[in-house]
Amino acid sequence: MSLSKSMAALALMSMISTPALMAADSTATPSIWPAAASPAAITDAKVEAEIDALIARMTVAQKVGQLIQADISAIKPKDLARYPLGSILAGGNSGPYGDERASAQKWAELVDAFRASSRKSGARIPILFGIDAVHGHSNVPNATIFPHNIGLGAARDVDLLQRIGAATAAEISGSGIEWTFAPTLAVPQDLRWGRTYEGYSSDPALVAQYATAMTIGLQGPLVPGQPLATQNVAATAKHFLADGGTADGRDQGDAQINEAELIAKHAQGYPAAIDAGALTVMASFSSWNGAKHHGNRSLLTDVLKDRMGFGGLVVGDWNGHGQVAGCSATDCPAAINAGLDLFMAPDSWKGLYNSTLKAARDGRIPMARINDAVRRILRVKYKLGLMGATQIKRGDTSLVGAPAHLELAREAVAKSLVLLKNNDGVLPVRKGARVLIAGSGADNMAMQSGGWTISWQGTDTKSSDFTNGQTIGRAISDAVQGSGGSAILSGEGKFDAKPDVAIVVLGEKPYAEFEGDVPDLAFRTSSSELELIARLKAQKIPVVVLFLSGRPMFTGQLLNQADAFVAAWLPGTQGRGIADVLVSGPNGKPSRDFTGRLPFAWPADARATLENPLFPVGYGLSYTASSNLGPVNEDPKVDMSSQAQNTAYIVRGKVPAPWHLGMDGSISTKAVDLSAQEDARQFTWNANGEFAVNGPAINLEEPLKKGWSLTLDWRIDAQVKGPVMLSFSGASVDLREAIRSAPIGERVQTHIPLRCFAESGANFASVGSPIRMQAPKGLVATIRSVHIEETKESVPCPGKGR
Repeated sequence: MSLSKSMAALALMSMISTPALMAADSTATPSIWPAAASPAAITDAKVEAEIDALIARMTVAQKVGQLIQADISAIKPKDLARYPLGSILAGGNSGPYGDERASAQKWAELVDAFRASSRKSGARIPILFGIDAVHGHSNVPNATIFPHNIGLGAARDVDLLQRIGAATAAEISGSGIEWTFAPTLAVPQDLRWGRTYEGYSSDPALVAQYATAMTIGLQGPLVPGQPLATQNVAATAKHFLADGGTADGRDQGDAQINEAELIAKHAQGYPAAIDAGALTVMASFSSWNGAKHHGNRSLLTDVLKDRMGFGGLVVGDWNGHGQVAGCSATDCPAAINAGLDLFMAPDSWKGLYNSTLKAARDGRIPMARINDAVRRILRVKYKLGLMGATQIKRGDTSLVGAPAHLELAREAVAKSLVLLKNNDGVLPVRKGARVLIAGSGADNMAMQSGGWTISWQGTDTKSSDFTNGQTIGRAISDAVQGSGGSAILSGEGKFDAKPDVAIVVLGEKPYAEFEGDVPDLAFRTSSSELELIARLKAQKIPVVVLFLSGRPMFTGQLLNQADAFVAAWLPGTQGRGIADVLVSGPNGKPSRDFTGRLPFAWPADARATLENPLFPVGYGLSYTASSNLGPVNEDPKVDMSSQAQNTAYIVRGKVPAPWHLGMDGSISTKAVDLSAQEDARQFTWNANGEFAVNGPAINLEEPLKKGWSLTLDWRIDAQVKGPVMLSFSGASVDLREAIRSAPIGERVQTHIPLRCFAESGANFASVGSPIRMQAPKGLVATIRSVHIEETKESVPCPGKGR
């Protein structure tokens, strides 16, 4: 869809105000949605005839197998001999043979092993292999890592995006894989959402333009009668629909909006991607007015497949079908009947295969719907060159991290930077200057790359993972020295000779979905970094703040302290792109000027609503168009102490601020799935020991007076004999009876009245260690959440300890 057509669609939708459309309904009216159509080249008569013949000779079991996708962490190639699954994926924390840092060659070997096994079993239909390559082939060390989508949105360069799509596709293909779960076409409206950085912009028109560019970049133009070229891969338009429009920016939440807004703000990228030939679409975890998208037939079938003419396959998200009303991760005919074609069932695949086969045989899923889903899956496999007498062979590992791709990433980084302040022309760093490079992000590959880099959350990414990259600090240091200056790289900001300018690199720590949701837009930097900047300013050293983040944030104090302020987003591994803009070269000029413009409005305070932003969408300075910025508001206008009163101690397996987890060496942990992707943490006691949740001392006398309880949402995976002591503010109860009565492997909730701890001597006026659990060797417990909540019924105390 062109920009003009997209804007016209927005104008049309903004005028729709009939009562039927304004109602809070979750049933779409297809006739008012944008029309589109998958290109005729997505298939042809010869392929359709071959699919007809193949479906006619497939058994019901073989057909059902095509509808199931398993994760490499939960299936082996030999399993396909019994379970003829149609697809395999590698999730965010999955690597070949258990190695998250496996080489491209190892990835290719794994794909080949699954492919070979699938060709020998069932209907001998090759598996389709998918992966999240969301900012380059980001699971693979030394692949090219581009800026996250928010940075590409700041670049506002359609040609650049198409070239990035082509380079990413080549590297995915180079590891033997033919399908990526990208591009994300979310249009984030609430920046508290932890996946904001996966969206290009809050502007639907830009998202529509980028949808076309990235789809063509990844897949290439579709050619009638021919499969995709070897270096192209299938694209996935995701997440259908309005994952960026949920109430309060909650991940997997509910878009509580009318149909006109749903169309105008959140649907514009999909017709563009479909018209460009996108072979797959991924359903969203989220809901629309209470109805989960995985089960919404009016959207998946009536709108997407019929009105928008989508001829490819619709894949689910990580066990997302299990959230549909009446479904579980291992049983959900409703999702297929609604229009889902391929279940993403990473660890639930075996039970789901069996239940879906039963539903197919007893007619709960009509055979016509199964055949249509199989047809769509096979159609994609044919277009990828997996079928037929001569299959396309991918796996040229020399494409991964190719020099031309690294240079493209460098260009993208430079174009993504947005200059928000440059008082008195502090930037660019002049030729021959003495430069201090400091801050927590100065030499931190994880911070500059963000989530979805090597691992799902991206917290453990290291410079050694990308030896073809440069941290920001090292790249700036090299550039400064290359132009005759001197540079000191010191995270703490130490120096001997007074620098001419200091560049302080700071920002958000890495996160992905779940972890990234925040209660407000306040950037809470460490006191040491604020003190560092104050110390530099006191010495009259000009300060440039280079801000790394997955979203615009309230940074009033930093903006006022800094002489120059650059929004660098999550630029990826090519730090040289930043140096190209910030540092003058031997000729006295930087290689590039600032050309980036804000893809989202920048907040004037920390409130979620951006009614009067500090900087609007499209704002950005340059060296040729700059002006001094006066003082800005430093009042966040939210209660900054609210986090200190947080009575949720473990949330989705993680410990939220201001609390932190401490463990002795006797316990090992890992993220696991309880009801959604990695929404819990499994604790294994390898020896007698304990873990604790600690934090600032807070007063909890009020919840005690109200009779509230401490609630554990958990699962016991292995029991032990002996006491299991749960301590709250120094007083303990024994959970052995509660654990003994809990069914092994089943999720349960255990409620412990706060009075139980008070009776054992807990000090509720000053609670600094709310949770401490001590157990013998052998206990295995998976914990999703631990929090204080109102008690609705009388609950006895478990066994008391000291």
